[in-house]
Amino acid sequence: MFSHVVLGMNDPAATRVFYDAVLGTLGVPAGVEDERGRLVYQHDGGRLLITRPVDGGPAAAGNGHTLGFLAPSPEVADAWHAAGLAHGGTSCEGPPGIRQATGGRVVYLAYLRDPAGNKLCAFHKVSG
Repeated sequence: MFSHVVLGMNDPAATRVFYDAVLGTLGVPAGVEDERGRLVYQHDGGRLLITRPVDGGPAAAGNGHTLGFLAPSPEVADAWHAAGLAHGGTSCEGPPGIRQATGGRVVYLAYLRDPAGNKLCAFHKVSG
């Protein structure tokens, strides 16, 4: 459904350190800076771009927005979470763990906020 996702950043160096670490736990290669100064991550046909806002204002996290990343196991979701905490992220939405989802699904979720405050989630479907 999606071709790409774009998030805002304020500090390119801190953003690169954070995303290289958390996405590296998911097997995503390190980001590259494009000609516009955006960090670009590509993996399995998806693209994540992280940029300073085009309007020149500061980046701010969207209220109610979450960007989810597929994790192949709860252990990888935990490693993703730990990498984020070690590289400038903050935990949110409680500790990583099992949650009941709609439709009777059981999922394992780990939530972080990146250095700009964007809410991220590592998602692993346990059953359902």
